[in-house]
Amino acid sequence: MPKRPILHWPDKRLAMSAEPIGKVTDETRTIWNDMIDTMEAMPGWGLAAPQIGVMQRLAVVDPSEERGKAVRMADPEIIAVSPETRVRTEASPCLRGVSANVSRPIWVDVSYIDHVGIRVRQKFEDMWAVSVMHQIDHLNGKLYVANLSRTKREMLIKKSLKARG
Repeated sequence: MPKRPILHWPDKRLAMSAEPIGKVTDETRTIWNDMIDTMEAMPGWGLAAPQIGVMQRLAVVDPSEERGKAVRMADPEIIAVSPETRVRTEASPCLRGVSANVSRPIWVDVSYIDHVGIRVRQKFEDMWAVSVMHQIDHLNGKLYVANLSRTKREMLIKKSLKARG
């Protein structure tokens, strides 16, 4: 499958909420496969459809060390999160050349439509949880920098835009 181009901030689609898909189709599976190829080429731990200009609530995550364990999610919804948090470094190909420490819950319980079209519920922990929450943020029109102070966010965006030229 082809690697799709990544949108870069300030593309307005990155600030828009994606549309629910309702059911998984062959087209959905093709988009997921393209997303996995794109994620692997970056390389990254996850990708949300809006990052490639597809305004549907689709995401893939795979922070596994061995790779090849991508979870495909359609219409994901957070059901519960851990009261405990951990700070981890996050980045996005939409904001090249920058990263930041972000505090997120150490686990997240998510309901989503899986690759065969069944709504499932799954608990994700550690880096899997970070990646899932990061992708859901993208589906809601938020970059990870939205979780930072205004000053830090503006500094990182400015630095990223300058690095792009």
